[in-house]
Amino acid sequence: MPRRVAQLLIGLFLYGAGCALTVEAGLGVDPWTVFAQGLSLRTGIGIGWITNIVGFFVLLLWIPLRQKPGIGTIANILLVGTSMQLVLAVVPPVDGIFAQLATLLGGILVVAVASGLYIGACFGPGPRDGLMTGLNSRLGWPIWLCRALVELTVLAVGWLLGGTVGIGTVLFAALIGPLVHVALPLLDTRRDAPARDRSHGGQTAATAEPAP
Repeated sequence: MPRRVAQLLIGLFLYGAGCALTVEAGLGVDPWTVFAQGLSLRTGIGIGWITNIVGFFVLLLWIPLRQKPGIGTIANILLVGTSMQLVLAVVPPVDGIFAQLATLLGGILVVAVASGLYIGACFGPGPRDGLMTGLNSRLGWPIWLCRALVELTVLAVGWLLGGTVGIGTVLFAALIGPLVHVALPLLDTRRDAPARDRSHGGQTAATAEPAP
């Protein structure tokens, strides 16, 4: 249990830090961060705090879907955006395309490792993952369709609000799945347990959040 708690907290902090690096790169971010960035520009509230607020409202959507949050769900709402806000406050501006690309790729890698850490801790899905799995269970739609509909919607709204869409958005979408697929088995705290036991309460790379 102490290892799982530590892994959860470290993973969520690193997740926010990785997202902050992708924002700082300025080349485009994942759909949920595009949405948060657009809201931040319109409201003047920091993107990290907006990420926490959005997570809370997404959690409210679990109610009609009859999803039950876990400790990891609540921790996700509280920590990811807070970490993002703190890292953005201390990381200096990035200038030059090569530095931007390096920062972007580093951020994506950090998010992938962080995903393996917090998902592998097996304390429940993040609020956005729970929304997609809830739609899957209530409506019977495949996970990929639920994910595509939700993320394309928030991407479009975020872009209209002024969020950054670009090569970084494409690279994030292309790289995060394979990277999490590699990281998750290495960091799964139940990897030595029978497969049946691991299937309860955990997540897979297919349903892992790409962004807070």
